[in-house]
Parts: sequence; structure tokens; C-alpha cells
Amino acid sequence: MGLGLLQVAGFGFVIVAFAALLFVIFLVGSAVRIVNEYERGVIFSLGRIKGAKGPGLFFLVPIRDKMVKVDLRTVTMDVPPQDVITRDNVPARVNAVVYFRVIDPNRSVIEVENYVLATSQISQTTLRSVLGQKDLDDLLTNREQINDELQTIIDEQTDPWGIKVSVVEVKDVEIPQQMQRAMARQAESERERRAKIIAAEGEYQASERLRQAADRLESPTALQLRLFQTLGEISSENNSTVIIPIPMDLFTPYLSGGQNGTASDGSSQKSQQERRREEKEAERLYKEAVENRPTGENPL
Repeated sequence: MGLGLLQVAGFGFVIVAFAALLFVIFLVGSAVRIVNEYERGVIFSLGRIKGAKGPGLFFLVPIRDKMVKVDLRTVTMDVPPQDVITRDNVPARVNAVVYFRVIDPNRSVIEVENYVLATSQISQTTLRSVLGQKDLDDLLTNREQINDELQTIIDEQTDPWGIKVSVVEVKDVEIPQQMQRAMARQAESERERRAKIIAAEGEYQASERLRQAADRLESPTALQLRLFQTLGEISSENNSTVIIPIPMDLFTPYLSGGQNGTASDGSSQKSQQERRREEKEAERLYKEAVENRPTGENPL
């Protein structure tokens, strides 16, 4: 009987010792904390914040102290696609990406329950608000300006939480198919307009060069050299073409004859006018002589 009691007591002592050992291990495990280089541990003592510690190894008072780990690395967060209507009443579907990190672990734990979720909601709301104030052309062309504006607004909203928003980028802009076809037609018309302007500018420059060439080819020698050059170019391209050049001097008499005939007609008309003028002058002098003779004098 006594031996049985001793065995029971010994077994009970072993169980108590084992339980005590487990309790000690639990206390030691709860008291020892290791924080990585990219983390910080926010310590609460009896519900009051003591501050952020780390990285490294440190001890907590069991039951009294509590620690919350905060990751300081940059978080990459996708903003879900948002349906927006631009200022010129064009529906669009836009998504973005936000890069942010924690710069104040204490405020990220105290000021907001879940800083990742809160930053996501602020980003979605700001994206819809800002893009609703922009035209479609600005949304497609001024991406950098819109990204800077989004980053500034979101950073101001999340600054009280100890969050720093470094980059906000608009990833994709989806517009209706009809609008895409209209923009394609507009771009095609713009390209045609530029092509016509370039062709007209080329014609203008060519006409200027031709005028300068004509000024330089006023002399017969230069014109003759240009004729020989043209004949050489034609003979090298079309060997079956027969060209008989006719000097312009052969047509000079006919051209000068026409000019002389015109000049003779003008000179004959001029001589007839002079004769009529002389006859009128002679008649006027005769009348004056008759009127001024003495009375009774024979006019002959």
C-alpha cells in the first residue's frame, strides 16, 4: 500500500514538473522577440504604446507587454479598374498601380486599423475624382502630369497614417470601340492633312528652284548646255526614242517679223495722225489770215 502511494506521488510530481517546464518555455518564448532588418516592432505595455523597436533581439515582460510587427518595405498595390466619365463625357475604364511604404510605424498602428486597405480605398476614390476632371485627350497624352497629381493627393491623405506614397502610375485606359474608331479616323485625317501640306511645300520649293534655274538659263550657251544634258538623260533611259532638236534661232525671223509688222502698223497710224494734225493747223492759220486782212483787199 505504501509503495503504491509512493508511485502515484512520483508520477504526479513528474506531471507537475513537466507542466511547469512547459509554462517556463512558454514564458521565455513570449518574452523573447526577434525583429528583422526590414521590420519594426511597436511595443504596447498595459495598453499604452512604448514605441517602436528593432531590428534585433529584445525581451518583453510576459502578459504585460504586447508587440505588433510592421513591415517597412515598399508595397506594390494594384488599383482595381475604375469606371470613370471624363470631363468631355467620354466613358473610360482606368486602372493604376501605387507604390507606398511605412515611414512611421507608430502612427501606422495607432491611427488606422489596416493601412493597406485604407490606402487602397483612398487610391480608388482619388483616381475616379481626378480623372473625372480631365478630358480624354489629357488622359491619353498628359500621363506624367496626371500621375504627379494623383501621387500628391494620395500622399497628403495618407500622411497622417505614417504612409509615404512614392509613385502612382496609370496603367491602362480602356475606351469604347466606337470612340477608338473615331480617333483612328481623326488620326488618319490628320496624317492626310500633313501629307498634303508637305506635298504643297515641296511644289513651292520646286517652283522656286525652277524660277532660279530659268533666271540662270537666260543666256543661249547655258540653255544649250541644259539641252545637251537633257538629251543625255533621255538617251540613257529610253534608247528607242529618237529626238531631233530644233534651234530656236530658226523661229526668230518669224517672231521678229510679227513684231516688225506690228511696229510698222503702229508707225503708219502715227504718221496718219500727224498729217491730220498738220492739215488742221494749216486750216486754222488760213482762217486767221483771212480774218485779219484789211477791208477791200483781194484775198488772192
